[in-house]
Amino acid sequence: MPEIKVLMADDEPDILNIMAKKVKEAGYDVVTARDGQDAWNKICSENPDVIILDLTMPVFNGFYVLKKLRETPPSKKWQPVIIVSARSELGDIQKGFTLEADHYLTKPCNMDDVLKGIRLMVNLIPQRKSEAELDQDKP
Repeated sequence: MPEIKVLMADDEPDILNIMAKKVKEAGYDVVTARDGQDAWNKICSENPDVIILDLTMPVFNGFYVLKKLRETPPSKKWQPVIIVSARSELGDIQKGFTLEADHYLTKPCNMDDVLKGIRLMVNLIPQRKSEAELDQDKP
């Protein structure tokens, strides 16, 4: 299987650095973003396989990035989004899923849970391939 690229977006540098280090140690290619605008730009330029998205970020918040991703996807492939946020109110979680987040973890969270979430999304990628991607995979 080709290397899986994970975009991690969080405005808290310490959290971002720790999470990125652990995800990289687990064998994933990691791209980081420190605000919502940077996250959107990297979604467009880096074409990540999995997106880890905080909700409370400057410039664009995580909800905005998720909404934009689902309404105007820059890629033909399915890009699963895992929200990792301190926002644990039921309304926030429901809004995340309404905007088509694929998984939601509340901070503080265990890195094992983040890694399990990434593995789950990676395992679902082949099942979510579009017709164009399936045609592209044919010899």
